[in-house]
Amino acid sequence: MATSTRGRLRGRLGWELGIVLALSYGASGITAIVAIIDRVTRETALAEQTATLNRSLAERPVFDLVYQLLSFAFGLAPVALVVYLLWRRGRPHLWRLGLSPRPGASPRWWLGECGGGLLLAAAIGLPGLAFYLFGRVIGINVAVVPTALDAYWWTVPVLILSALRAALGEELIVVVYVFDRLRRIGLGPWTVTLLSALLRGSYHLYQGFGGFIGNVVMGVVFGWAYRRWGRSLPLIVAHWVLDIVSFVGYPLAVALWPSLFPAPGGSAS
Repeated sequence: MATSTRGRLRGRLGWELGIVLALSYGASGITAIVAIIDRVTRETALAEQTATLNRSLAERPVFDLVYQLLSFAFGLAPVALVVYLLWRRGRPHLWRLGLSPRPGASPRWWLGECGGGLLLAAAIGLPGLAFYLFGRVIGINVAVVPTALDAYWWTVPVLILSALRAALGEELIVVVYVFDRLRRIGLGPWTVTLLSALLRGSYHLYQGFGGFIGNVVMGVVFGWAYRRWGRSLPLIVAHWVLDIVSFVGYPLAVALWPSLFPAPGGSAS
């Protein structure tokens, strides 16, 4: 009876996991796989193609802003779903999400975790940038344009919100939720870490094979950190900082190193 109950639970968790991923990064991964097949079968070399992340959604600035904010809000729906699924009835409600303070923690507990996130961002960011440039040189990466938005008063805040959406989504779904469900299904820690990392790499395939490899490595590091600390806040902070630097700092990078970073709209996408 107990074995049958565990089997039904695993089956239910498997279906739930599949549905959540179909609504979020599993769908993105499949789309990215199709995208990379499309890219490598073109006459244009992979290194001569571009991928733009944050682009204008309307010609008129006010409607562009409205669409950007709607995209941010609705983009958090899968995050809200996993928060609901992992919510604990008793306090601390966010314990399974790695966002509640530990018992007896200092009121400033979040400072240490944010500091850990900044260190993690530095450890990932510089080698990641070097690997991206190396991938461009050897032709396994497309040119990634983090933003092609025009300069308005709301451009930087919208880019910061876009970075936050990516950080919350990827770390709470791809790490916290996937780890919880795969462990409850019965997979071992390193198998769970590797599957989570491969998922992270899959939906970055639109950037090229270098983007896939780099994000798999990032996924392994983040997965190891999550297993060690049991906390998601440092991962969210690290990811948010990395994307803010990438999105907001890109125009400066284009101005300083135009040969390394293409101007928005300058190449075929």
